Amino acid sequence: MTMAITISCKYKDQSQLYTYIRNDRLQESPSLLIQVYSGSLDRSEAQAILKLLHTYLPQAKVVGCTSGGAMIDGEFIEKETILLFTMFNEAAAEAILVDKHSIFKQTLADMMKKQQMMQSDIKAFMVLAGPLEKEAKNLLDDLKEHYDHIPLFVGQASKAGFLLCNQSIIDEGAVIILLFGKNLTVTPISQYEKKELATPFVVTKARGQTIIELNDESPANVIGRYLGKAFVKQIPHSSAALPFIVHYNQIRTRALIVKQYNNGSIKLNTTVQAGARLSISYSDSRDFFKGNSIEPDILSANDIETMFLFYPYRNGQVLGHEAEKDLQFISSHLPLTGLVSFGELSIGQEERRICSGLGITESFTTPAEVNVAQLEQKNIKQEALAHLVQVTNHKNKQLQEQLNKTCQYYHILFKNNPDVVFTTDKQGTFTSINPLFELNTGYKENELLGQSVINMVSKEVVPRLRMHFNHALKGTEQIFHTEIIGKNGAKSYYEIKLVPIHIEGDIVGLYGMAKNLTELKIIENKLTELSYYDHLTGLPNKTKFTEQLNILIKRSRKNQQKLALLSIDIDRFKIINESIGHYFGDRILKQLSEKIEKKIPPESYLGNFGGDNFTLILSQSVNVDEVMKIAQSILAAIAEPIQFNQQEFYVTASVGVSLFPDDGNDRYHLLKNADIALNSSKQLGGNRTTFFSDEMNQHIIQRVEMEGYLRKAIKHKQFSLHYQPLIDLESGKIFGSEALIRWNHPKLGLVTPSRFIPLAEETGLINEIGKWVLNTACSQNKQWQRLGLGDLVISVNVAAYQFQQPEFLSIVEEALLRSGLEAKYLTLELTESTMLQNIEYSIEVMNSLRKMGVKVSIDDFGTGYSSLSYLKDLPINTLKIDRSFINNLKVDTSDIAIVKAIITMGHGLRVKVLAEGVETREQIELLKQLKCHYAQGYYIQKPLNILDFEKGIRESS
Repeated sequence: MTMAITISCKYKDQSQLYTYIRNDRLQESPSLLIQVYSGSLDRSEAQAILKLLHTYLPQAKVVGCTSGGAMIDGEFIEKETILLFTMFNEAAAEAILVDKHSIFKQTLADMMKKQQMMQSDIKAFMVLAGPLEKEAKNLLDDLKEHYDHIPLFVGQASKAGFLLCNQSIIDEGAVIILLFGKNLTVTPISQYEKKELATPFVVTKARGQTIIELNDESPANVIGRYLGKAFVKQIPHSSAALPFIVHYNQIRTRALIVKQYNNGSIKLNTTVQAGARLSISYSDSRDFFKGNSIEPDILSANDIETMFLFYPYRNGQVLGHEAEKDLQFISSHLPLTGLVSFGELSIGQEERRICSGLGITESFTTPAEVNVAQLEQKNIKQEALAHLVQVTNHKNKQLQEQLNKTCQYYHILFKNNPDVVFTTDKQGTFTSINPLFELNTGYKENELLGQSVINMVSKEVVPRLRMHFNHALKGTEQIFHTEIIGKNGAKSYYEIKLVPIHIEGDIVGLYGMAKNLTELKIIENKLTELSYYDHLTGLPNKTKFTEQLNILIKRSRKNQQKLALLSIDIDRFKIINESIGHYFGDRILKQLSEKIEKKIPPESYLGNFGGDNFTLILSQSVNVDEVMKIAQSILAAIAEPIQFNQQEFYVTASVGVSLFPDDGNDRYHLLKNADIALNSSKQLGGNRTTFFSDEMNQHIIQRVEMEGYLRKAIKHKQFSLHYQPLIDLESGKIFGSEALIRWNHPKLGLVTPSRFIPLAEETGLINEIGKWVLNTACSQNKQWQRLGLGDLVISVNVAAYQFQQPEFLSIVEEALLRSGLEAKYLTLELTESTMLQNIEYSIEVMNSLRKMGVKVSIDDFGTGYSSLSYLKDLPINTLKIDRSFINNLKVDTSDIAIVKAIITMGHGLRVKVLAEGVETREQIELLKQLKCHYAQGYYIQKPLNILDFEKGIRESS
C-alpha cells in the first residue's frame, strides 16, 4: 500500500477550514504534516489558523512561514494563505523550532533522543529559514556537515515576515522538519544548472567586499536597469534568486549581494577587486527534468506521489508569465505543490547547492529509471530568461555604439578641456597632453611626449612629487599643489589631481588634471601679508603678534623664564594728523617705527596694533632694570625731532609694561595689564614708562562701575539707534542703512560703542543688547517701508559672542516675525575673527541664515585672516572693506592696489563689495572706477536719528 499524498486549499475562514477537513477525512490520517504559507504579514490571522489546526487536527505537525505565495497545480497564488496537507501511512514528520540564539546540535540531538529514533530513519530534512543572516547560514552549514547523506530541502521566508511551528511564531531562526520512515523514499530535486548572461559588468571601483562602482555607475542603477527596481528594493533577499558569477584572475566564484547602502553601493559575501567581471546567473528550465533524471513521458502513478518545490520568488518577478508556464509544465507531469521562496541558498565554500525540491513516495518501490535521450527530443518551452537575454543583446549593440561615441567625446573633452590635462605611463613619462598644457607651459606636444614629469618641477619639489605619483600608482587618488616650470623658466602655481588608469584590473598609468591658480595665489599671498602685517609700517599686526606671543609664553613657561610685554603709544599723535593730515602723519609714523626698531635687541619682537600703537616682546635676560633701560632708550629716540617738509616735529611716547608670569599667565592678561600700565603713563602726562602693579586696581573698579552702568542702561532703555545711509555707487541712490547703537548716559554723557561693546561681550550682556538692536532695527526698517520710503535694507552688526550662541538663529527669526520685515531686507555683519573662532559652526549658521533669506556681510574685511582657503567656502553676500584702507585712498598710494585686489576678489567670488569710511569725493570716484558696488561714510552722510534719516530719504528722492 502506498500513501504519501498532498492536498491543498486556500484558507478563507474557520467554517471553510472545518468543512475541508471533514470532507477529506483528514482527522483520520495517522500521520499528518501541514504546511501553512501566508501571503500577508498578519500575525493575528496566522495565530488563529494555528489554534484551529491544533483543535481540529491535534495529531498533525504544523509548520510554515510568510512567503511570496504558494504553488497549487503550477499556479502562483499570491497574497493569500495556502494550506498543504500531506498524509503518510507509516512514515512520519517531526518539527523543531530553532530560534536565533539556540545551539542547533543540542536541539537536534535532544529531539532525536526524545523520539527514540535512529539517524538512519531520517530520509530528508526540510528547513524553513528566516531572513538570510549569519546564524541561519551557520545552521545550514552545520546540518549539511553532520548529515551530508540526507537530502536537505530549504526555503526562505520574507524579510519582514515570521516562521510558524505547531503553536509558536518567531521572527528569526528556522523551522526544521524531519521526514522519517523505513518505507519512505525521497527523491532530491536539484535546481537547474546556472547559466551566465552573455554581457558581463566590470567592477570599476571596489573596497573589500563592497562594490562602489559598476561600469562607472552606481551598482544599484546598473542592477535596476537589468532586473528592475523591485529587485533592487528587495536586496539582499532577491539576490539569492539571480546570483552573480565573479570572474577575476581566471577564477570563477559565485557571489550573493548581502547588503545595499544608501549611496547605491552593494556588499557581496566575498571580496571583489576593481577590474573583476560580474555576470548575472540564471536557471535554464529546459534542464529541470534532465538534471534530475526524470522522464516526464514515462512517469507512473507509483513514481512520485508528492512533490514539494521551493521556487525562488525573484524568478517569478523577473520571468513573469514564462515562469508560470514552466511551473504548469512541471505540474502537468508531477504532483507539484510548494512554497514561493524568497531566496535560493547554498552551503559551504564549494558551493554545494541545497536541493530545491523533494519527490516523496511511501512504498516498497524505487523511482523509475529514465531515458535522457528521449527528453532531449522534447520541445521545451521558451527560455525563462528570453526577454532578459534579448535586453542584453540589444544593450550590447547600444554599448558598442556608445563606446564609439565615448571615444569621440573623450577626444573632444581632452582637447578642449578648460584645465590642463595630461596622461603618463607608470614611469611618470608623458603619453599625452592637451592644447592648454602647451599654451600654459610653452612646450609643444612633441617636445614633452616621452619626457619625465620630473623635468617640469624644481629639484626641491621632486621628492614630494614622487610620493604623490607612487600613491596614485597604488590606487589612491592624489590632489596637491605645486609649481610648474615653463619652457621660458617662469613658474606657475597649479592644483594637480592624479587619478590611476585601470585596465582589466591593472593600473597602467595616471590621468592628470591641473588647474592654474597662479593669479589667485598672488592675491592670496598679498591678502595673507595684509592679514599678518600692518600695511603702513610692515610690522606684524595684532593677529600675527598674538600668535607669536602665545608661542613665547609656552616656551617661557617650559623653560621657567620671564617675558616682558611693552605697550607703546605715541602721545597726542592725533594733533599731528589734524595739523598736517593723515597722509603726512602716516609718513611720520613710519619714521617713528624705524626709530623704535633701531633701539630694540635683535631677539625682541615688535608689532603694530594699528595707528600709533606699538607692542614689543622682550624674551632674553628679562629683569626690571634691563626692561627700563630699553624702554628709556625707545622714549629718547622718539623724542628726537623729526624733519619733515622743512618742518621740525617733536613727539613723545608712553610705555606700559607687564611681566610674565608676575602680571599675567596668558596673552589676554599680559596685554590687558600692559594697557592698564600704559593708561597710567598717559594719565601722568606721558613721556614715561610705567610697570603694572596691584595698585592699579582702580581700573578694575572703573570696569565694575561701567558694568553696573551698562546693566542699568539696558533696564532703563538708555540706548538708541542711529542710521548711516548706504548708497549704490552706480546709481547714486540710497538703498538702505547701517544701524549703529548709541548710549547717552546721564552721568558719563555720550559713551562710544568702543568703550562699552567689549565690556558687554566680556560680561555676556551683548546678547540682550544685540537682541534689542536687531528687533529695533527690523521694526524701524519695516516702518519706513510702510511709510513708502522704498524697499530699504537694514544692516545690523553681530558681535562674536552673540553669533556663537545656540539660540542666535531663533532670535533672528523672532525679530523678523515680530517686525513683519521680509528676510531679504536684513543683512547681518560679521567680522572675520567672529567666523574663524569656529569655522565649521559658522558656516552651518550662515547657511541656515541663507535658507531663511537673510544676507551675510563680512565687516572690516582685510584686517583679519583674509584667505581664499576659507572665503570661497563661506556663504556670504557682501565684503565690507575696512575704513583703514579707504582713509588714504588716492591714485598714487599703495592703498589703491589693496582696495583693487579686494574688489577683484569680490567679483571673483561673486559677492558685492562695500567701502566704509568714505570721506572725500576723490575716494568716491576712485571706487567707481574700481567697480566697487556700494559705499558709506561721512562724505555721504553721518549716522542720523530717525527723523533726520526720514527727512534725508524724502529729500534725496
